[in-house]
Amino acid sequence: MSYRHATVDGIKIFYREAGDPGLPGVVLLHGIPSSSQMFRGLIPLLAGHFHVIAPDFVGMGNSDAPPASTFVATQENLTTVMERFLRETVRGPVILYMQDLGGPIGMRIASKHPDWISGLIFQNTPISMAGWNPERVKPLLGHTGPVTEEERSVQERRDLRAADVYLYRTGTRDLNAVDPDAMAIDAAALSDPDKKRIMADYLADARLSFDLYPRWQAYLRKYQPRTLVVWGERDPIFDAAGVKDIQAAVPAASVHLYDTGHFALQEDAGDIARQIIDAFAR
Repeated sequence: MSYRHATVDGIKIFYREAGDPGLPGVVLLHGIPSSSQMFRGLIPLLAGHFHVIAPDFVGMGNSDAPPASTFVATQENLTTVMERFLRETVRGPVILYMQDLGGPIGMRIASKHPDWISGLIFQNTPISMAGWNPERVKPLLGHTGPVTEEERSVQERRDLRAADVYLYRTGTRDLNAVDPDAMAIDAAALSDPDKKRIMADYLADARLSFDLYPRWQAYLRKYQPRTLVVWGERDPIFDAAGVKDIQAAVPAASVHLYDTGHFALQEDAGDIARQIIDAFAR
């Protein structure tokens, strides 16, 4: 595995790379408050079959966390940076693996550039309101229009480290299977005030994706990309009921539900890798 950087609009984007560039490309898009570190166990399992690239989003992991004066941390702006990153680092259509925040970023890209996509992998990231735990999404439903400073302040005041530990532990079959290094790496990023501010702003932006769900579903129905769903069905935030809407849009989608939580790779990386290889490399 190689550890590289690309500079996009003056922002240094860190990424992990493995596999022969001549193989089919897979781009791994992580969630909040994690980074490409969440794919450390998956990448070696895929590298013999794919050219794998796993970037850290702006303000996360080992990528730059620019001040608000130079980068306004919205999901739309992050998407723009990642579009330019993909133009610079990958050749030809790619398979997007999307988890959590990786979903709204990846689906914005896919629906805008369908010719960039050779396949999609959904891992605990919804394309419909059914994919949310009703209690978790309720606080987001009382707001309309642009995200307010108060909404951003609410997210910045949250204890995101405690929330991260909760997501790693809740729904897992065996707590001893959860890598403490993964939580420690996330905690280190959250101890940086600039990174925490950026991540909180991405979270505040989450409700703006709701209006895009019909567009993403229409994209899936029209283009029918090869689709794999690998979902931890005991995720306390993203409900497995949302998988039905992915299946409705892409009837040929291959679906695999796992008896685990939000970070399904912690317990099921081996089988998820096998499903990816079976779906896209054979």
